[in-house]
Amino acid sequence: MKLDQFKPLTVYTIYIASTPEKVWEALTSAEFSKQYFFGNTVEVEPRLGGAFIVRTPDGALHISGEVLAYDPPRKLAVTFNVNWPELTEKLGPTLVTHEIEQVGDAIRLTMSEGHDRPLSDDILEGGRQGWPAILSGLKSVLETGKPLAVTMGPPQRMLDALKAMGIKTP
Repeated sequence: MKLDQFKPLTVYTIYIASTPEKVWEALTSAEFSKQYFFGNTVEVEPRLGGAFIVRTPDGALHISGEVLAYDPPRKLAVTFNVNWPELTEKLGPTLVTHEIEQVGDAIRLTMSEGHDRPLSDDILEGGRQGWPAILSGLKSVLETGKPLAVTMGPPQRMLDALKAMGIKTP
């Protein structure tokens, strides 16, 4: 799998009053990630080709992938495949990239979600609703030490589009 086969369809940039090392830890630490990622834990095997796993609060496998770029504390790119039956088979893999840059006393964090094929806006709606909440939570924890209380589920528009494609959802 190559990075250049993915075209970013969703990109968010935020600024955080923090250090590159702390942002990196937030992105790669299971204990830290559960504070801002809806209670989910992120596990990153620290090497190219290593495993990328997100577990739900009860420990179930939610997302799995592979580390495609690992350059601490500047860049992390992973395949990010939600563990729903037939999802990756029908929609292809997803690439999530985080780029961390020092800009003055702040950090610019750019997150992009790329795909190897065109996808409808209905399908992309899941990431477009989820990523701003996740990134806002990360920023809040880093800057204040407190997580945001955001409650949300997959958007109905996306669930309807997946159902129309014959993809089962929980």
